[in-house]
Amino acid sequence: MPLISVKNLEKIYADDGISTPALRGVSFDIEKGGFIAIMGPSGSGKSTLLHILGFLDRQTGGTYLFDGKAIDDYNDLGLAHVRNKKMGFVFQTFNLLARSSVLDNVKLPLLYSDVPESQWDGLALKSIESVGLSNRLAHDPSQLSGGERQRVAIARALVLDPEVLFADEPTGNLDSKSGQLVMETIQRLNEEHHHTIILITHETYTAEHAERILRIHDGRIESDTAVKRRRNGNIFVK
Repeated sequence: MPLISVKNLEKIYADDGISTPALRGVSFDIEKGGFIAIMGPSGSGKSTLLHILGFLDRQTGGTYLFDGKAIDDYNDLGLAHVRNKKMGFVFQTFNLLARSSVLDNVKLPLLYSDVPESQWDGLALKSIESVGLSNRLAHDPSQLSGGERQRVAIARALVLDPEVLFADEPTGNLDSKSGQLVMETIQRLNEEHHHTIILITHETYTAEHAERILRIHDGRIESDTAVKRRRNGNIFVK
């Protein structure tokens, strides 16, 4: 059973009596442990799609099943519970607390969880180690490079061990070298730790770290193809 399954997904925004379709009959599945990149120009619907997949918004029409259960079967509280427990988010802006250490930033989601406080340090340290920043525990964001800040954001998103990681333009504020390191980190999380990754990007170079690229235009899927994956600057076949 796919982790994510959408069929004929539609989203229409209404403003002052004017209806604007953002998604028009989108259908696809994502298996557990998959890595999919969603590409498209500005206004194509990719961010709307991410918001629906991440339980941040609801569709207007069609069906969305997450782990076999329809989004329509959840009330808003239920959506928030699944989102906090099973989904992690990384954005173009790092959204770190400026005056808090790396360790404290990564522990932040645990404050709103049912995990006993006695386990917080251990979980945060494990997550920080997974992104290669164990030597930066006491640093605050101002002491880190852009790439390191994004890796802290990834560690924070992973601290509750979500089933799926949503990465929305995670290299958009980074230079090419830092962006490459961030994408190698995300790819390793997929390959070695089997996290399901959904990446939103407009950069082909970034998308090539995925195993599959879904291209969207004017709210419709233009193509959905398996790709040769990029590793350490080179293309290889998974």
